[in-house]
Amino acid sequence: MNKLQMRRYAKLLARTGINVKKGQWVIVYAQLDQPEFVEMTVEELYRAGAGLVTVEWSHQPLAQAHYKYAATERLASVEKWEIAKREYMQEQLPAMLYILSEDPDGLKGIDQEKYAAVSAARAKVFKPFRDAMDNKYQWCIAAVPSKAWAKKVFPDLMVNTAVERLWDAILAASHADGADPVREWARHNDALATYCDKLNRLGLTALEYSSSNGTNLRVGLMDKSVFKGGGEETIQGNYYNPNIPSEEIFTSPKAGEAEGIVYATKPLSYQGQLIENFSVRFEGGKVVEVHAEKNQELLEKMIAMDENACRLGECALIAYDSPINNMGFIFYNTLFDENASCHLALGRGFNECVNDFENMSQEELIAEGVNDSIIHVDFMIGSKDLNIVGIRKNGERVQIFRDGNWAI
Repeated sequence: MNKLQMRRYAKLLARTGINVKKGQWVIVYAQLDQPEFVEMTVEELYRAGAGLVTVEWSHQPLAQAHYKYAATERLASVEKWEIAKREYMQEQLPAMLYILSEDPDGLKGIDQEKYAAVSAARAKVFKPFRDAMDNKYQWCIAAVPSKAWAKKVFPDLMVNTAVERLWDAILAASHADGADPVREWARHNDALATYCDKLNRLGLTALEYSSSNGTNLRVGLMDKSVFKGGGEETIQGNYYNPNIPSEEIFTSPKAGEAEGIVYATKPLSYQGQLIENFSVRFEGGKVVEVHAEKNQELLEKMIAMDENACRLGECALIAYDSPINNMGFIFYNTLFDENASCHLALGRGFNECVNDFENMSQEELIAEGVNDSIIHVDFMIGSKDLNIVGIRKNGERVQIFRDGNWAI
């Protein structure tokens, strides 16, 4: 891979992704696949002003070993030092950069019951810390290719060629393949902000989705709901970009108001496994039925992680004629596939999608309609004939999407 372009990408993550502040502590989370890029990124973070950068490594084969040999109770337990660490992070508010490179099949064959039980138990302990830090620190999720991931996307290519091809695709999708990605992202954020402004002026109370694949879904919106997209601000006013790439305009729907059925249009990578060709049916805002050709049991366990995992937490709008979708292949990675076309998310909603959220308590936000859950899982529903109609407070119907693309 062109080292100069890798360096420009690392600079983008440091200066536009988390937008590190002078003296700030930054935690980088990464797999073992790309030590050279992680080194570049750490250097760029320091150049951008970071006071300290720490790296936390993970490795899917180790997770396989843990779940094969360790007892459920032992894996689910949370040590005192883990609590102390979260308390310190809550106090210091470090910026966090997640560099993804996982094998989409890296946890295939793992004990699903065990994984679900451990994940749910640990998530409940850590949830109060996450809630306390929400919207108070910068974070960014980005990706680099691993050999296993590249071969999954391009199975007919030699490994090194597949990795090169995936690097090219990641940089193109991330608007990071030019001479000045930082400047390009400033332009991109302005374009996304324009769509947000158009939608927020409409005062929508519901969205209706329909497609020839059988999707027929109505989702209610909160009275104070707002649409977001691209860069965000912490409560302290620090601007950052949580997802690179990002093509989405999103909001959180009103928990408890979803009726109908929706069909996924791309595989869902969840817990290192793929859920394929599935549908989800809602009644009274809750999932009441799911069908999947592959890994239906995993899908069922996902929506049972807690009492609100079966409710919607996000509605995201992305043109079917998007840069990522036009590449013509599936990334098998939610960060990219969710930005190919419209998607929904089950589980936790976003507090920042409520107007004046910073002056509301968590209890008030939940009462407003923000779903509260330990999971947030995106799945793709965009198609070339997807139509979305917005319902305004006066009952007027506004065509938001026509044949998969923006109509406003």
